[in-house]
Amino acid sequence: MRRAGSFVMAALLSLTLAACGAGSNGGSQSAAAPSTGTTEAPAAAEQTVKLGLTQFVEHPALDSIRQGILDGLKDAGYEDGKNLAVDYQNAHADMNNTVTIAQKYAGDQKDIVIAIATPSAQAAAKAITDKPVVFSAVTDPLSAQLVSSLETPDGNVTGTSDKVSMEQQLELIKTFLPELKKLGVIYTTSEVNAEVQVKDLEEATSKAGVELVKAGTSQMSEIQLAAQGMVGNVDAIFIPIDNSVVSAFEAVLSVAEQNKFPVFASDTDTVKRGAVATYGIDYYQMGKQTGEMAARVLKGQTIGQTPVEVSKTADLYINETAAEKFGLPVTEALKQQAKEIIK
Repeated sequence: MRRAGSFVMAALLSLTLAACGAGSNGGSQSAAAPSTGTTEAPAAAEQTVKLGLTQFVEHPALDSIRQGILDGLKDAGYEDGKNLAVDYQNAHADMNNTVTIAQKYAGDQKDIVIAIATPSAQAAAKAITDKPVVFSAVTDPLSAQLVSSLETPDGNVTGTSDKVSMEQQLELIKTFLPELKKLGVIYTTSEVNAEVQVKDLEEATSKAGVELVKAGTSQMSEIQLAAQGMVGNVDAIFIPIDNSVVSAFEAVLSVAEQNKFPVFASDTDTVKRGAVATYGIDYYQMGKQTGEMAARVLKGQTIGQTPVEVSKTADLYINETAAEKFGLPVTEALKQQAKEIIK
């Protein structure tokens, strides 16, 4: 009986220890659970930024800016189709369309709006006051009333300016045409940026003793007529950074080629299309600069900390084929200065 009792006591003791051991193991598994991969909280999905991208009209210079903007954003970590949803709208050079597009973006509550060219920027700035608006290719943001200060924008708007020196452009034209007496300029009267350039050009021609013959237009259908009105009245035509006129450049070029008076421009893409030369900026690089600026704003930089950026350098671009068509020599000195010679 004593041995049987001993066996029973041993069995009970063994069961008790096993039960305690099981309870102990269960407790330590429960405590360790939070450190395993299966029970960690999942990482939050990356938020998609809603971008409204509005462009006044399609032409090579503004198209280059648009591509540069998207590439600049991508380089900064914002890629269309991944963490960026781009709503691109083209106003087709219609002021009413710029307003409609801007109001649509305001209603859609875009996280940021980027506006290419002055009319689109003005419409966006008026319609959108609670989200950042970044502009590109605005010649004079102050005259356009987009900002009150280039250094410290005090609202929700900032961006990049493509303003170039009219004195430098006139000096270039006189290099090709030393006897220049009359210079024609075609511009859109409703574009603030164009009016500012014409005013600067008036000051430059007045100092240089050159008569400026102005032809203001209100719609694109008038541009070819304006060029025809220059025939016999000017030695050359100058095309400012004017989106409507640049868009219809071939109409001006056709008249100029038929009547043998050369055309000069403010932007590099128009030179590639047949103007003789310009001191211009690289619009693709300006677009990248704008995209990088927008990315900084998206990452928390305030508009007040994001001054308007103005291109400080202008490079010489020459279309040698166009110069030959108009009977203008391209000197070796000019060739050496040129960043690009188009043939």
